[in-house]
Amino acid sequence: MKKIPTRTCIITKEKLPKQELIRVVRTPEGSVVVDTTGKLNGRGAYLKKDLAVFEKAKKSKVLDRHLEVSVDDSLYEALNDLLK
Repeated sequence: MKKIPTRTCIITKEKLPKQELIRVVRTPEGSVVVDTTGKLNGRGAYLKKDLAVFEKAKKSKVLDRHLEVSVDDSLYEALNDLLK
């Protein structure tokens, strides 16, 4: 059997397969982007693919603390667009 890589959601603290999570990355240049490939360089944080999780992340500013940089509202809009 092949090993399935798991990662932890920073909101729910659930360990899930990488395919069920969305990676948000702070690149070495300092910009914050949504990583759809899962291979971008930089510090990453994983969020469960759920609208309620995105709203909680926006409200609690947990991405700001985890990525050590301020995150724009446009990133949260991009996350919402990925679910649609």
